[in-house]
Amino acid sequence: MTELNFTNTRFDPDLIEFHGIAKQMAKSVGYTADMVVDSQLAQLLRLRVAQMNPCSYCLILHTQAADDQGIHPAKIAHLGSWQESTMFTDAEQVALAYCEGLTTHEHASFPPLHAAMEAHFSPTEIAEIAAIVINMNLWTRLKLAQGATPILAG
Repeated sequence: MTELNFTNTRFDPDLIEFHGIAKQMAKSVGYTADMVVDSQLAQLLRLRVAQMNPCSYCLILHTQAADDQGIHPAKIAHLGSWQESTMFTDAEQVALAYCEGLTTHEHASFPPLHAAMEAHFSPTEIAEIAAIVINMNLWTRLKLAQGATPILAG
């Protein structure tokens, strides 16, 4: 199999310690963190943010992580059209809508999105979901700004 590498085409975020800040947050809510919220849901949220922003680095990383979490390949492929799908539970749909609200900053629609979350998730899970989405938005924007570009080696 051909190896995939990334190159920074714009700037190195380590020049200002940006990676260190992002890595600290990733320890608590990143894709290897131990959280209360369902791990497959957390991974779907990460992947959805990567799709929305769109970050090549994060799309590749989190598509693989979703597969590693045991999420069905059809569900991964269908994530971009979750609103038109029966593959996602009610709780997943509410969380994905919340994710999109946080990512796109549609403030007029945010209060009902949060209220819908309360019907499916505990306060801790809601806080974790918000942190997952915020963390992914940080990473996708960092990788876009630095120009993390995939290159097939070999």
